[in-house]
Amino acid sequence: MRIQTLRERLRALGALPKHQHRVLRLWSNALPQTSGRRQIEHFLPATLRAELPAIEADLAGLARLESQHPGEDGSARLLVKLGDGQMVETVLLPRDGVCVSTQIGCAVGCVFCMTGTTGLIRQVGSAEIVAQVALARSLRPVKKVVFMGMGEPAHNLDNVMEAIELLGTAGNIGHKNLVFSTVGDPRVFETLPKGPVKPALALSLHTTKADLRERLLPRAPRMTPEALVEAGEVYARATDYPIQYQWTLLDGINDSEEELDGIVRLLTGKYAILNMIPFNTVEGMPYQRPSWEKAATIARHLHRRGILTKLRQSAGQDVDGGCGQLRARAEKPLRRNIPIVPVGS
Repeated sequence: MRIQTLRERLRALGALPKHQHRVLRLWSNALPQTSGRRQIEHFLPATLRAELPAIEADLAGLARLESQHPGEDGSARLLVKLGDGQMVETVLLPRDGVCVSTQIGCAVGCVFCMTGTTGLIRQVGSAEIVAQVALARSLRPVKKVVFMGMGEPAHNLDNVMEAIELLGTAGNIGHKNLVFSTVGDPRVFETLPKGPVKPALALSLHTTKADLRERLLPRAPRMTPEALVEAGEVYARATDYPIQYQWTLLDGINDSEEELDGIVRLLTGKYAILNMIPFNTVEGMPYQRPSWEKAATIARHLHRRGILTKLRQSAGQDVDGGCGQLRARAEKPLRRNIPIVPVGS
């Protein structure tokens, strides 16, 4: 379901924009439709009041908790069932964040990601995206939403932008606390600056080598690392939010001295943060997670060379909850096994 479809339903019941805003605000904040200082009898049209129980039931059915997997780090991986029975993953993050999914499956096919093994099954509607946030808020406070779960947000741009607009207004999430994560797509750099809510941007870099990036992200748009960083810098300066560059550390693949020199070359002087995330081990995939000591040494080296680098754990490591793993265990899809070797080996 799309938010626009919900608005049309509300309008058909006599809801004016102020009535629609109230319904959407309470829903996206996981509050009952009877909440608030104003009694609904004195505010909402009678036809809308009569349908509120059915509307609430339909909204609750958009995203239901199938199972919850708490992690020792304060995160919790949620397996969420959508209205048609399809499953997505939503992650409760430490410090009042939530990571939502925007697609069931993914067409990009990043070779180190479990989600990509199924291909794209279907898009997640904008209302289903917001429903994941509402579900999360029913469990704990949420002040930050990152679009880094299953799927490539750039391939579901209309739905994602519609969800961002609602969350950044009625949903009461600060604009810089909405983080749009993408492998990089020219449409993103054209669309995001035009929206009424301009989210922060995270770009999946993973390597400074164009040919290796094509092999790691086989169906991503063919933007070179240089072009990606240049487009990111324009958006960062326009919004005054630093770009978060994502780098999944794969042992022996993208952790060489040559790569570190490339990072310094690309990001020196840029309004940027480099998030280094050691690979989340996935059974059946031919990649290794570097030791924490090795990853920490890399981060310190980049710091000394002037690159703001944050070494991050993938939330839920102890529950094997990397992107797509919970759903994979529930759905048992076929897995690919595509080896990647360093350039020049």
